[in-house]
Amino acid sequence: MPPKPIKTTLKFLANLDEPLVYIPSKGGGDETDHVGNFTMREVSIHNGRHDKASSSLDVEGFRLVPQTTAVDDFYDDVQLGQVYHDELRAWLAEIMGAARVEVFDDTRRSSSVDQQRSKNIREPAEIVHNDYTAASGVKRLRDHFADDPEEAEELLQRRFAIVNVWRSVAGPVYNHALAMCDATTVRAEDLVAVERRAEDRIGELQVALHDSAQRWYYFPEMQMDEALLIKTFDSKTDGRARFTLHSPFVDPGAPVDAPPRESIETRCLVFF
Repeated sequence: MPPKPIKTTLKFLANLDEPLVYIPSKGGGDETDHVGNFTMREVSIHNGRHDKASSSLDVEGFRLVPQTTAVDDFYDDVQLGQVYHDELRAWLAEIMGAARVEVFDDTRRSSSVDQQRSKNIREPAEIVHNDYTAASGVKRLRDHFADDPEEAEELLQRRFAIVNVWRSVAGPVYNHALAMCDATTVRAEDLVAVERRAEDRIGELQVALHDSAQRWYYFPEMQMDEALLIKTFDSKTDGRARFTLHSPFVDPGAPVDAPPRESIETRCLVFF
């Protein structure tokens, strides 16, 4: 028998009646502030290992891939900078056919408030969202190459994407896993641009209105030698997936003694 989808709730934008602002947490036990009208909606989240084993970044917008790493402590910034980033640059270039990969951000998260406080990390981003818009994806490239604007303008002449590499850093994920919405089931009118107002940068992301046609997937019990790729921006406008809605979720069937989720998402500029 195929596995039954999980019935749970996700946080969507309810309407456009109020101004929208997304104020991200800093880490250490605080919470992200979602200014606007939001609502919890029930969705079915399907088992991606069974139903989307061959998903594609250019179609659905996400893909689960085996990826071993020499890093043994993802809280060690030196290992991230000297080992993990090099691994990702070479790996993404190979599997995506990219000419160049630039790593520009690492964000560690935990579903445990105690761990957030003790390790000064952030909480899961508990809202349906995509990290970039058509405008902010371009701005992120320019920001990354702020010291060389001429190079930025040259790179903008070719196709590029922003890909998040998401993985567990502390054993299998039993709860607060990440759910992704198949990009082919998302309408343009489902996506709403929102200002992202952080202390060090003003940007823009997308939140979403719920639609019954949206189809959600997750990969149960993700292991530490697996990486989930999520395409959050693509400069190409030829019909391929450009944005991928995603959100963590509470699994009502998870073991009551399941360890807290600990994860890292590494954002990369991928040039073709």
